[in-house]
Amino acid sequence: MTTLNESVMQALSTVIEPELHRDIVSLDMVRNLKVADGIAEFTIVLTTPACPLKDVFVERCNAALIGKVEGINKLRINWDAQVPTDRRMHGRLDVPISSIIAIASGKGGVGKSTVATNLAVSLADAGASVGLMDADILNPNIPQMFGLGSGRPKVVNKKMQPLEVFGVKLISTGFLTTPDKPMIMRGPMLHSAIRQFFTDVDWGKLDYMIVDLPPGTGDAPLSLAQSFPLTGSIIVTQPQSVAVSDAIRAAAMFEQLKVPVLGVIENMAGDYFGSGGGEQFAAGRDFPFLGRIPLAADIREGGDFGRPVVRHSRDSESGKAFNQLAETVAARISVVVLQAADVIPINVVG
Repeated sequence: MTTLNESVMQALSTVIEPELHRDIVSLDMVRNLKVADGIAEFTIVLTTPACPLKDVFVERCNAALIGKVEGINKLRINWDAQVPTDRRMHGRLDVPISSIIAIASGKGGVGKSTVATNLAVSLADAGASVGLMDADILNPNIPQMFGLGSGRPKVVNKKMQPLEVFGVKLISTGFLTTPDKPMIMRGPMLHSAIRQFFTDVDWGKLDYMIVDLPPGTGDAPLSLAQSFPLTGSIIVTQPQSVAVSDAIRAAAMFEQLKVPVLGVIENMAGDYFGSGGGEQFAAGRDFPFLGRIPLAADIREGGDFGRPVVRHSRDSESGKAFNQLAETVAARISVVVLQAADVIPINVVG
């Protein structure tokens, strides 16, 4: 005879996760079910704290249970999140990081560091543990983006301790030198510096490591892709064709290196630079289009004064655009990681 708990789980197995297109029971998202006094209480474990779909889950779970399972007249849903770990990390990186995401561009000046900064802060605000590595070794911008004009990482047990601002752990060569001193390095030195930022920094456990790369297809992205198991890359471009043409080359580099392109972000969209170029590029190469960020003064001011727009102007058009971007990126990462682990069909597009 079927118990009430079993009936509830059977009903919940008809609830489909919108991004992964599988039911929440087979995905092991339903935990700690308790049934008493007509109330079904359970926890839904999301694949990212940045998931925007809680209302969808509530609606679908109510539709599956209320009036469908006799003896259940109310739901009490608790929430948790467990970011899936990219299985390519196992055995290749002695740091507990679930996903490594490279933020790249074909040319400079497209706002790649601004995107990396606001993406990292938005994910941290959602409850994720986030690290941001400034891999633009020669021209580091991340310290200024976070309002850190000076400061040196402490060393504990022979490991550098990343600085932490807005809930994001940070490392950059900008913390290791003075602003007016040029960083002059050849390729092997760049390679060594990027490796040390992984191996000699005490990151702790991270859900997401965001890596802000220098523009182009040079030593830094090659060193990163060849040395560490990247979950994927995100290509940032402006809308105009000259930026898109360089972005195409950056994407082609990652494809050649067998690094998944998670999608394209069109930055600085608006009257001045136009709009649509990044979206057309994504469609032409069958990449997901992750979002469009407007050309806005509050974004520029945030970068200049170390006040990321997602933290200081969260409800502005710019803040909302970046927060929506973070949700989209987090969902895309979950899809790619679970596809790689054969948890969901390879033809699912998040």
